[in-house]
Amino acid sequence: MTAPHRLPRPQSRRQQSRRLLSRRLLSRRSVAAGGLLLPAGLLAACSDPVPASSAGAGGGSDASDGGGEESGGIDTSGSQELIRASADEEVAALLPDEIAEAGVLRVGINGTGTAPLSFLADDNTTYIGSEIDIARIVADKLGLEFELKITTWENWPLKLEAGEFDVVHSNIGINAERLQKFDFASYRAAFMSFLVKKGADYWLEDADSLSGRLIAVGAATNQERILIDWNAELEDAGKEPAELKNYSTDADTLLALGSGRVDGYISPFASLSFIAARRDDFELQGKINAGWPDETLVAGTFPAGSGLAEPYAAALNALIEDGTYAQVLERWQLTEEALTESRAHTQENP
Repeated sequence: MTAPHRLPRPQSRRQQSRRLLSRRLLSRRSVAAGGLLLPAGLLAACSDPVPASSAGAGGGSDASDGGGEESGGIDTSGSQELIRASADEEVAALLPDEIAEAGVLRVGINGTGTAPLSFLADDNTTYIGSEIDIARIVADKLGLEFELKITTWENWPLKLEAGEFDVVHSNIGINAERLQKFDFASYRAAFMSFLVKKGADYWLEDADSLSGRLIAVGAATNQERILIDWNAELEDAGKEPAELKNYSTDADTLLALGSGRVDGYISPFASLSFIAARRDDFELQGKINAGWPDETLVAGTFPAGSGLAEPYAAALNALIEDGTYAQVLERWQLTEEALTESRAHTQENP
């Protein structure tokens, strides 16, 4: 949908920026399944779908860089003691019959995710992270066995609809487009933040603070969409926009930041807080809701009409009440994104 030629130039420039992002999202996420192309809104992530290449650069998808409890206070070993929860019969009674009879909760996670969400432990074999721990204690509370299924960011929507898993935990934010296809049970706040060199003499938090800055951002991500919108605002106000830089790996991004080639790196707060906890040369600035200009939450994601969102939210609320939920967020230093209550989110009740 192109803008009418009679519109003022500033509005046209904003629409051009958004069309550019839309083309990039679609080109990166075409799905080879009978020519099917998923809507960009299903894939514009809270998390960054670009795989991180090196845990030594701050928690990548290949492995952690070791250190166990020395790693910023976070245990990244594959032998860490699991946090478990007790079953709740009243909550389990809410499960759909087919799930209760199967006795298993099949959980899809992003196998190329970043720490502390889902990543390979020091042993290069065991998947660990907050997404996995949250899903495991929900399975416990529902009286179900926990079965981990590995997928990718690009493939989870199709695989979930195809019935390969019951729920996906992949730092997925709730939005209107996803609600047309999926139901959700919220379990964490969703924020973006900026990583900068420690002691920087500027503060990044909004469009004005980015004017004229060089900012690293994952290509075709929700955070890039936010920056493109902010640049349009700056240009409309006659101010210099930020220059956006895309790097293929976390290692390259952090090298550019450390050497001063960029002023900041915007990414999900969870991932950046993990990096900042493990390194003494970077710090965090600002906090932006991942749904900007609206708000969103991170949620377990189910096929629409599966009947799992309500019991899942009930299990999460029981875990919040008994303190097990807080234990998981404390382990992964994500207490700033804790919720006081979970609920089911559907197209009828967003």
